Formats: sequence, C-alpha cells, structure tokens
Amino acid sequence: MLTTLHISNYALIEHLELDLAQGFSVITGETGAGKSIILGALGLLQGQRADAKSIKSGATKCVVEGVFSIKGLGVETILQDADVDQDDDTLTVRREITAAGKSRTFINDTPVTLSLLREVSMLLIDIHSQHQNLLLSHETFLIDTLDSVAGNAALCSDYAEAFRAYTAAHQELKMLQESVRKHAEEQEFLSFQLNQLDEARLDADEQAGLEEESATLSHAEDIKTAFCQAAAALQSDESDVSSALRSAASMLSGVERYIAAAGDLADRLTSVRIEVEDILSDVERKADDTEFNPERLAFVNDRLSTIYALQKKHKVDTVRELLEIADDLRRKLDEIENADDHLRQAEAALREAHRQLKAVGERLTLSRRRAAVEVEQSLVERLQNLGMPHLQLAFEFSTRQQPDRTGYDSLRFLFSANKKVAPQDVAQTASGGEIARLMLALKALIAEKKNLPTIIFDEIDTGVSGTMAERMGLVMQQMGANAQVICITHLPQIAALGSAHYRVHKQESEAGTTSHIVPLSSEERIDEVAKMLSGAAITEAALANARELLGHFR
Repeated sequence: MLTTLHISNYALIEHLELDLAQGFSVITGETGAGKSIILGALGLLQGQRADAKSIKSGATKCVVEGVFSIKGLGVETILQDADVDQDDDTLTVRREITAAGKSRTFINDTPVTLSLLREVSMLLIDIHSQHQNLLLSHETFLIDTLDSVAGNAALCSDYAEAFRAYTAAHQELKMLQESVRKHAEEQEFLSFQLNQLDEARLDADEQAGLEEESATLSHAEDIKTAFCQAAAALQSDESDVSSALRSAASMLSGVERYIAAAGDLADRLTSVRIEVEDILSDVERKADDTEFNPERLAFVNDRLSTIYALQKKHKVDTVRELLEIADDLRRKLDEIENADDHLRQAEAALREAHRQLKAVGERLTLSRRRAAVEVEQSLVERLQNLGMPHLQLAFEFSTRQQPDRTGYDSLRFLFSANKKVAPQDVAQTASGGEIARLMLALKALIAEKKNLPTIIFDEIDTGVSGTMAERMGLVMQQMGANAQVICITHLPQIAALGSAHYRVHKQESEAGTTSHIVPLSSEERIDEVAKMLSGAAITEAALANARELLGHFR
C-alpha cells in the first residue's frame, strides 16, 4: 500500500506531504482544484514520461516520492535481480525532473532505469481511469484475470519455462536448417578447396628449407667459384697460409727455452694452422659438392610457387596456417555430411519440447475454463446488484494454431445487458457506464483472490448517481478490506463511504495559485459532503443529509 506521498514543485503543488490510510479512501474537490495533478504525480511513480512543463513555475526541479508497504506483493525478487537494496517491507520510489527536462529515477535511493520502475510499479499502483475500461477487449487482460482468479501462478511459471524450451528448440532447428542449406550450397566449393590443400601434401616446416635451397641452386655457379677461389687463396704458391703458420710456429719454438711466451705463441699459431687446414678442407668439399642442378631448381621453385599461390588464395603467411584451414574445411564438410543426423536430433528435440508445452498448456486451458465459469457466475451476481438485472456474459475460448507466451488460448469477452439480445464482443455492445461497472466488479473479484497493489479509481462513478453510486461505493468499500483502495469521486454517496476522506482545493495568494490536499476531520467531512449535495451554499438540509449519509455507513 501507498503509505506516504511527497510532492514538491509539481504543477500547482508547491509542497505536499500526505500520509494515506489503509482500506477505502476517497478524494474529493471542485473541478480544477488539482485532482488530476495528483494522478499525474502518481503516474510519474508508475514510470510515465516526464515533462518539464509540469514543473511549478519558477522552480528548477520537481520531486515526486512515494513510500510503499510491499509485504506480500512479490517485489523483493525483482529488486534482488536488479541489485537494489531492500532491508524491510518498506519501499521508496522517487522521480526527479529538472527544468531542462532531465529525469532521474530512484528506488530506495538507488538510481534505476524507467523500465525497472515500470516493472516494479505494476505491483505497487493500479490507476483505473476511463481509458482502462478498454482493457475488457484486450486478450492479455482477460487471460491475466482468469489466471488471477484460478491461482495459476505456478502453472503459468511451468508454462513459461516450457515455452522458453520450445522456442529455443524451434530456433535451434531453424538455425540448423539454415546452416545446412547454406553449407550444402558451399559443399562443392569447400571440397575443391580441401582437395587443393590435400594434393599439395604440405609440411608445416618445409617452406624455410625450400626457400634456402632455391637461393643456393639459383646462384650455384657463383657459390662454386667463390669456394674455389677461397681454397686457392689459402694454398697458392705466393700465400700458402698453412706453410707460413707452420714456419712461424717453428721459429718461436726454437727460442722457447729463453722466453716462455714464445712457446705459448707457437702453440697458438699451431692451433690457427690446424683450424685453417680444417677450413680449407671444408671449402674444398663445398666447392666439390656445389653443382648447378636445373631439374632440382625447377622442382623447388615449382613447389614454392604452389605454396605461395595457396597462401595468397587463403590470405595467410605460413604453411601451418594453411594446414589449419584444411582442418577447418574438413570439420565443415563433416558437419555437412552429418547434417541429417543433427537435423533428426533437433526435430526430435522440438517434438519433445512441443509435447511438454502442449501438456502444460492443456492444464492451463482447463484451469482457465473452470475459472471462466466462476468469473461469469460471480460477475452476474455482482452486476445484478449494480443495475444489470438481465445481464448475459461469457468468455469465448478458441485455440491458437500456434501457442504464444500466454498459452494456446484465444479469448473474447462477450456481453449483453438485454436478455433478448445474444452476447457480443464487449467493446461493441457495452456502454461506458456498463464497462466501468464490469471493471469494478472484476477488480473486486480479483481482490478476494490475491494481494493487489494500491488501486486508484479515477471517477469510475461517471454517469451514475443515487442508489447505483451507493452500490458502487459499497463494492469499493468491501475491496478495501483486502487492498488499499482510493477513489476520486464527485458523488456524495461514494464520498460518505470512505474510511478516510481527503479534499483537494486551490489557494490563491500574491505568490500565485497553489493546490493542496488535506485529510478531513469528521466535522470537515460533514461540510464537504454537504457541499457536494447542495453546492457552494451549504444548507441546513444538506448538512443534515450529510450527517445521515456519513452515519448510515459507519
């Protein structure tokens, strides 16, 4: 229930701090006094669009805040999923709107999105205005009503889970079918690409060796000449390096007995000579081994051309990447070859998901049909008391070809206020006043079945008066035993039924016009009801009538 409403700088309201009562409360006031402003402020708490024009003239920001008691309303799970702290059974919702048109939303002082506020507020406030009467022709509303009366929360949860599984299985099959179709079109091309790679018999480590061998074979004559010239330089008559090193080492060895360093140097020269002779041997061998082989060069270059062409085609730089592409092509072709098995598995999964969905859906339909009978009987009884003695109504069920998130049921609400006229779609046959009474009776029925949010009726009594107004008021009063009900009314018969009474009025001052809403005492209620009976000039007869009305309903 809404326990406290705080409004500052919204429209004509400069500051309002209002504590609201449990049960059935009424709000009255002259036309234009500001009742619609209260509804607008409450609409902000429901997540309705903010408008900078609603800020009081001269103010930079308006604030609307509601404090709610949420025990039994099922809000906690939503808050927990959204990481909004909630320590007790009290919830605070706040909207702030700046003159620049920026809006900020808070739940328990935590900034939240408007979508989260709308989700939460559905469990907090239900504002019934004249446009909501159209809900009777909305299938979703009718289904929700039957589910509420039937207590189908657990069954609806089971159906939602089964529907998610069915939808996922259907989507999986659809994606697989599309993948198979696409891959089937590509199969020939994929096979061609894989055959090219397989026929190349690639080795991940061959490219570097081939490139080196190609360079060697391409310059074989230059390489052989260089090795031969190097060998000649090391052993020519003019510069026999080995002999020179041998001679120098011998000379130094001859004086080793006189200076130790000579022996060390002689040893070093001997080591150098041995290394030079070893190098000469390698150079001569390389010269002998190096031969121009045009056949081998052609083979190596052809092999490299094959590798380079494949790398260019597949836009990679290494043979290893080509091998990875080949593995991927093999995997795709295996998937295509095994597609029929996958399709059969997916089709079987979809059939099983549909079987489970249908089983839960049939239970849900049966429960709704039973609830429909109960609702029809209850509404007939309630509405006969609200001036519809010849009422006929029925829920018309049909089965959807394809289930949706609500089930297999397609619903229409049929209505006739005349026993000689067959019931037809309520939107085409019921008057505004009849639909208002239908909605009131429905909400009264639901209030007996489940915890409801704060229900606010905005002049639901339009078009009725006298005894009928009193009966509608009694229905709302009875609803107040199970929920917080607030009715904005212009009828004294309904105003007298409230356990709490609030009056909206305008106040003129040099600073401008402001709207105020205040709780009325017992004596003030007498004056207010009397004014509603007789107009601005309150007569003794009106006062007596007001006392009688208020006393009668106590």
